[in-house]
Amino acid sequence: MDLILGLIFGTIGSAYFVYGRKQRHPTALFAGVALIIFPMLISQGVWLIIGGLAFMVLPFVVSL
Repeated sequence: MDLILGLIFGTIGSAYFVYGRKQRHPTALFAGVALIIFPMLISQGVWLIIGGLAFMVLPFVVSL
């Protein structure tokens, strides 16, 4: 379960990273890097889902 969640959030994070880099959107860039690194640091499924969803919503809530 954790491996699949890490793969999903890592894929979404790489898409956020590419979008943030091309559009010069620093919040999306940060969220993408965080989504790529976050699954490597957290191993519990519930916290992985909560943190991943929080980082996914971050570019829509915070604008720099």
